[in-house]
Amino acid sequence: MFKGYMATVTLREDRVDFKRSLVARLGGNRSSTVLLGDVLKIPRREPTRQVNGHIHLLTAQDDGLLRAASMSPEKTVAGNPRAIMFTWQQRQGHADFFAAVEQAWQRCDPSR
Repeated sequence: MFKGYMATVTLREDRVDFKRSLVARLGGNRSSTVLLGDVLKIPRREPTRQVNGHIHLLTAQDDGLLRAASMSPEKTVAGNPRAIMFTWQQRQGHADFFAAVEQAWQRCDPSR
């Protein structure tokens, strides 16, 4: 299990479970499960002292890369159910989760 900003992710053999905190759910975000076989790519942004980082499991449900602001919450980093944010203090968790999920994703389809 990996702890991000207002969410935790659990990496399983074939999927990733995103669990949002109560505050995040009250803000409109939702928990979700993503099958690793559905992931097209894994864009990420490293957390810095000024800006939170994120890891996004991009699937066919997504309309491209995430933005900082949009009229549609699912197009934003904070509102997408297939993304998790990390603060500067959580940067090691960001690195650990990215390494683990990328390795699991490669195992699902070695041709990547």
